[in-house]
Amino acid sequence: MTNADDEPVFSLAFPDNMPPKPETASTGGKAPASKAPATAGKAPVKTAKKEKSSKEGKGRKKTRSETYSSYIYKVLKQVHPDTGISNKAMSILNSFVNDIFERIASEASKLAAYNKRSTISSREIQTAVRLILPGELAKHAVSEGTKAVTKYTSSK
Repeated sequence: MTNADDEPVFSLAFPDNMPPKPETASTGGKAPASKAPATAGKAPVKTAKKEKSSKEGKGRKKTRSETYSSYIYKVLKQVHPDTGISNKAMSILNSFVNDIFERIASEASKLAAYNKRSTISSREIQTAVRLILPGELAKHAVSEGTKAVTKYTSSK
């Protein structure tokens, strides 16, 4: 279909000459399972099989959820090599790590905003850890964080 300027015109409206399909109360508009679908008036189905790639097929791709499970498992094996962990316990630990990360990131963001800075540095992270974690736990976290940053900068 074209208009006066020979440009294609696309319409999303349904054709007027097609009546709506009748729905039955028992099947909700679907054909009964025992009857084969009618193929009259349709093009024959090609029998040549083509290989499907991993992207084709089931429609939308499943969204990946990022977790700390592999890292938690590695630390567990370093500390207790003969101990396992259930999926429920792993889920709880993953939620815990996400919660602590969110708290530290939020507090560091506030600290950067107070000092009119747009970048969160290791100083803001360290101060946020001192504010959020209690006493001895904060001291150990700060020392481990400092050690990790030193190791990272020396490896560059």
